[in-house]
Amino acid sequence: MSTLNHWFEIIKHKEHLIVIREKLSEIDPRFHTIYTNMYLLLGSHTALLIDTGCGLFPLKPLIDELIGKRKLLVFNTHCHWDHVCGNYEFNEIYIHEKEAAFISKPINISNLKDSSKDIVKKYEKNNFLIPPAPVIKNLKEGDKIDLGDYNIEVIHTPGHSPGAISLFTDKNELFSDDTAHYGAVFLPKKNKLHEFLSSISKLMTLCEKKESIEIYPSHEEFPLGKELLEELYNKINNIENSWNTKQKNKDNFLRSWIIDDGKYKFVISKI
Repeated sequence: MSTLNHWFEIIKHKEHLIVIREKLSEIDPRFHTIYTNMYLLLGSHTALLIDTGCGLFPLKPLIDELIGKRKLLVFNTHCHWDHVCGNYEFNEIYIHEKEAAFISKPINISNLKDSSKDIVKKYEKNNFLIPPAPVIKNLKEGDKIDLGDYNIEVIHTPGHSPGAISLFTDKNELFSDDTAHYGAVFLPKKNKLHEFLSSISKLMTLCEKKESIEIYPSHEEFPLGKELLEELYNKINNIENSWNTKQKNKDNFLRSWIIDDGKYKFVISKI
């Protein structure tokens, strides 16, 4: 059951898992993405917020209400604006060590000025610069987090960005960041696709020994099955076969190519 709380859509998916969604398409449709998903995991003594979203409306009061007296940890899956622009509301943010320096500085989102959506004018008060959190702490491959009654492991999955991470719980839940989902998948330039494929392969190996896995991506549909990983790997691995169908992203936005096969829209960087 879901309710709409002003800007955020709040979905209590399980007793320990709350999904918080923003409509990215209402900020800038040029990203070809409808939803950004944040996740709030509720342990017996600690809660973990995965990503802080677009920073348009206050997030922390909502989180404080949902976690009760639990301690709160806040992780960024990676440093892209739609996942980190609410960081400034929180005292302390964890991110992979390769991207800690990036979110320690104000985030420049001036490329949104040309959005067709009027809501981006809310960013004008800060001149399209989003302040950082006061304290940034590093995560790395293999870090384990104890929420009280279950544990989470950090998996470094570079490709979408150098410090992208996925998170795996001992409840067989995989939070796959922007590495695996349906819809618009943002890929590095063609000669670096092997990095993205390596990360998907890493997740496939992790999941293959598990009978039942639920995948929770940072965009669009959730939860998904582990068959997503194999399908996505094969599609990207064979992208050369459809390279002649590529088109420029609108107004050369993000300097990228697009290959659209219906289920996936691959947005491939030119730089």
